[in-house]
Amino acid sequence: MLAIVGLILAGRYVLRPAFRLIGNLGEREMFVFAGLFTVIASAAIMEMLGLSAALGAFIAGVMLADSPYRHELEADVEPFRAILLGLFFLAVGMTLNLHAIAERPLFVAGMALALIATKAVLIMGLGLLFGMKRRPAFALGILLSQGGEFGFVLFAQAQSAMLITGEAASIFGAIVTLSMATTPFLMMATKKLRTEPERSADGMETPQHDGSNAVVVGYGRFGQTVAQMLIGQGIPVTLVDTDVEMIETAGTFGMKVYYGDGTRTDILRQAGAADAELLLFCQDGDGLDTEALEGIHHAFPKATIFVRAYDRRSVMKMKGAPIAGAVREMLESAIVMARRAMDAVGVDAAEIEKTEAEYRRRDYERLKLQRETGDIYAARDSMFSQAGQAAAAEADLEQK
Repeated sequence: MLAIVGLILAGRYVLRPAFRLIGNLGEREMFVFAGLFTVIASAAIMEMLGLSAALGAFIAGVMLADSPYRHELEADVEPFRAILLGLFFLAVGMTLNLHAIAERPLFVAGMALALIATKAVLIMGLGLLFGMKRRPAFALGILLSQGGEFGFVLFAQAQSAMLITGEAASIFGAIVTLSMATTPFLMMATKKLRTEPERSADGMETPQHDGSNAVVVGYGRFGQTVAQMLIGQGIPVTLVDTDVEMIETAGTFGMKVYYGDGTRTDILRQAGAADAELLLFCQDGDGLDTEALEGIHHAFPKATIFVRAYDRRSVMKMKGAPIAGAVREMLESAIVMARRAMDAVGVDAAEIEKTEAEYRRRDYERLKLQRETGDIYAARDSMFSQAGQAAAAEADLEQK
């Protein structure tokens, strides 16, 4: 007990200052060296005291996990973990007595199944107890149903302490190993039982002409904002989506969403697109291109079309399309964050406005050239970049 408490206190009052010093030096290799030295030293101390080296390594892991630098240490020792874990299982495999297992194959298989069933039932029960739904709880139980590799350490220690025989340790190890080997097969076999069944569209109301002035296709996180703002202005809106769960959820908030693929002209016609002034495609992805949009415009020439674009490439796919505008889904929110970040570090409001205006100008000109040429790398020199800013600063110095 004194050794364990002493190691923990050393980790708190010696390791932390040491890692802080190493962090200030900025030498990443020193982190690796210090982490490995801590594990080896802790194991050696426990071994010297007649205790388990594995216990010392475990305590070292606890000490390192309690350090503020745990994430950096975890990333640095990742390659070592993969190698040592492989060696660990190799050593476990070499300790198995195959003759003892061959004499009792049914016992080993039966005990492995009993272990899997017991752990799966217990973990599923705990999941249900803590509010998980039945299918996710079952999936958790199957995923964690195998024996743990720490059992190999316990069996070896028990054998060393003459609590169990070597034959028993081999059989126990074989049971745990077999349970581990079954996990991926169990996950594949229970896939249908673990996953929620797709909700059927049976009984869902298909679009109909309800006199709305705008048709919004896609009622996800993007379409919800668009639709609610239009409704707030008093513009009647017809909503169309293919996500059954979303349609049901929207109903609980008082929103009527019809089921259907809003990129099809026949579904749009049912939704009243022929008489609508606005067609707004707010669905996720980049399924719409120039050809599809031309077909929609030809079918509903009176409607003004707006499209939600996934990224620059999506906008480029719509080159020459008869639309009033394509809005990149993350552009405005990213600009808002950049403005707030500049304000947080004390940038003047006028400078923030100037920077935003310059970015929008460059971005517009770059996107225009990209659409004309079809080259994603067109006008890349117009981007704000570290190299560009360095060149501009150097030019300013030369002028001065």
